[in-house]
Amino acid sequence: MADHDLTGFDRSTFTHDGITHRILRRGTGPAVIVLAEIPGITPKVLEFAERVAAIGCTAVLPVLFGTPGREADPAATGRLKFGRYMASSIWKVCVSREFTVLATGKTSPVVTWLRALAAYEHERCGGPGVGAVGMCLTGGFALAMAADERLLAPVLSQPSLPLALTKSRADGIDISAEDLAAVRGRCERDGLRVMGLRFRGDRLVPGDRFAFLRRELGEAFTAVELDDSAANPDAALAPHSVLTSHLIDEPGQPTRAALDEVLDLFRTRLLDQRDAPAAKTPTTPGAE
Repeated sequence: MADHDLTGFDRSTFTHDGITHRILRRGTGPAVIVLAEIPGITPKVLEFAERVAAIGCTAVLPVLFGTPGREADPAATGRLKFGRYMASSIWKVCVSREFTVLATGKTSPVVTWLRALAAYEHERCGGPGVGAVGMCLTGGFALAMAADERLLAPVLSQPSLPLALTKSRADGIDISAEDLAAVRGRCERDGLRVMGLRFRGDRLVPGDRFAFLRRELGEAFTAVELDDSAANPDAALAPHSVLTSHLIDEPGQPTRAALDEVLDLFRTRLLDQRDAPAAKTPTTPGAE
């Protein structure tokens, strides 16, 4: 694929607590915050956002790292250029105070900003609440955002933090005990449903991480775990990106079924419930 020129996406910025990030937006209806994977908002991520907009939601993409629309397929760009782009995005994340990469039992500071963005988009777009999908490095952000009661449909696609360098880091996810307790309470009290997606052989998303989520959230956690053989064989990297690079967008394909399940979650929680009372004003830490 070539670079995407962002045609069809509105562009703006959002500032909270002195921190400003650019925003891409497409569609109308309840908001879904789409959090890109490393190295950034690629054409494949934009394709996913277009699918979100097509079902009647507003896809909202904050630019947290990388160059929006830039192609990141090494087969198209060359491995040297791809490697440099990946390294520059990873370096930005590693040196930024907004992200927690290695620590266990901790929510990344950027989640406070994301909760504020979700609150703003809920007010702007209407509906019963907001959805969010995080991918790879941002996968766990969608879970931590769900401590805010406005977040009604959290999706964790290949959540990769903390980096699974040890057993303790594999058996957990990047969320504080306080935020996890708030999410668990919402699952028990309000029927919140959390969806996670991974390829079984993905070393960045070990099976222990999903086992941890099952223990903590019980039946409220829906795990979509795919065999590596279901991944798009034309992708240059090992099976990882369920909704983007490794998607085979054809009926009957397991990755397409996973995509449809994500979109159905947004339909059920955000569109079918559009006439339901709006979410309560949250009292969770970091939400405004």
